[in-house]
Order: sequence, then structure tokens, then C-alpha cells
Amino acid sequence: MVTSNKSSREAKARVARMEANQALHTQQLRRRKRDNLLALIAMVVALAVAVVLALTVFSARDSADSTSSASAPATAAAQTNSPEVPLAETAAGKTFTGTLSLNGKPLGVSLDGTAAPQAAAVFKSLADSNFMTGKTCHRLADSTDFGVLQCGSLTGDGQGDPKYQWGPVENTPADGKYPAGTIAVARANTTYSNGTQFFIAFKDTVLPQDTGGYTIVGKVTSGLDVVTDIAKAGIADGATDGAPSTKVTIDSFQLK
Repeated sequence: MVTSNKSSREAKARVARMEANQALHTQQLRRRKRDNLLALIAMVVALAVAVVLALTVFSARDSADSTSSASAPATAAAQTNSPEVPLAETAAGKTFTGTLSLNGKPLGVSLDGTAAPQAAAVFKSLADSNFMTGKTCHRLADSTDFGVLQCGSLTGDGQGDPKYQWGPVENTPADGKYPAGTIAVARANTTYSNGTQFFIAFKDTVLPQDTGGYTIVGKVTSGLDVVTDIAKAGIADGATDGAPSTKVTIDSFQLK
């Protein structure tokens, strides 16, 4: 009877161990499935973020109620320019040449009033009013098929001026290719959300065109190495898109 009881206890113990092992195995399977699901979700989120950044990488961050925080872009009335924006006719058919000086080093530049009259009129006006003097180049991006320096923010932190917006988008490349030396206009999420910000492609750059593209207003005619040297110095925190490691200030922007 003692032997029988002992055998019964051992059998029950084996069953209990088997059940415990099975439960542990089931728990491990569930944990692996959960971890795999979380990893998949993380990959999807990362991909979505990358796509959004690619689509908005040259946006001018305009805010309706603040010029110091990055909030949703504000836009002028649809298809309407701010009153202060010069007329395209003032630049139509003209070519403006001059100098953009960054950290004391000059770049020769040329703006095309034939291909982009509205943009050329805006930046000629900004140059004449010395708007760019003392402004910074707050954003540097450098990765495969993607290398630009973005400048001209009203407050130097990527914010635009909600009171100074204009359109339309002009002279955009159908293939989305912005060759090295291109000077193009940054904007927010509509074709009438251009402002005072621009970017210089320091290497051949490809950008999505599904939101209308970006106006190519001109090109760097000399001194592009000034921008490539800024890019070589790197981006803050080792990122591929962010503030330049070396602060970049616009000393002057002159056109004639």
C-alpha cells in the first residue's frame, strides 16, 4: 500500500512537472510571438517615420501662434500670397547674380527670373532688405542621394514666418533630381507655403515630387566647397539630419 501510494505520488509529480514544463513552453512561445510582434511594429513605425521625414525633409516649419516652437505649419490663404511678397513681374526674364557669404566665406550665386520669376523676386527683395544678414543655416542633411544645407529661418530654429508666405511652386524637376549646386526654396505642406528659407544641394540629391516638389530658384556658381566643408564637419549628435556641428551664419546675401 505504501509502494502504491509512493508510485501514485511519483506519477502525480511527473504529471505536475510535465504540466509545468508545458506551461513554461507555452509561456515562452507566447513571449517570443509577442517580442516578434513588437519588433515588427517597431520596424513599421520606423519605416513610416522615415517616409514622413523624406516627404517633409525640406519643410519650412511655420507656426500660426509661435515662432519658437515646432508646431503644425500654418499656411496663407489658398492660392494667395502675403501682401508683402513682391510681384513675380519684378523679376520675370531677369538673371540676378551675386554673393552669399557663410561664416566669412563667399559663394557665387545666380538666380533665374525666367524659370522661377516669383521665387527670384522674393529672394532679390530679401537680399535688398538685408533680411538674410545674421540668419543661420539651421539644418544639414547628409545621406545617400541626399545632401543639403537649409538656411534662412526667421528665428534660426527652423520656424518660418506665417505672415510671409507665397507661391506657386516653380521650376521643379520632373525626375525629382536636384543636382549639386542647386539653390531651391524650402516650404511646408502646400504649394503656397514658401517663405524665406532655402536649401543648397551640396551633392546630387533626389527628393519626392508627389507633393509638388521644390522651386529651383538658382544655383551656386562658385564656392560650393564652402558648403561641402560644412558637411564634412558633420551633424550634431552624429545624426544624418539635424543642426550642423559647426554653427553656420549668413554674413551677407547680395544680388544685382
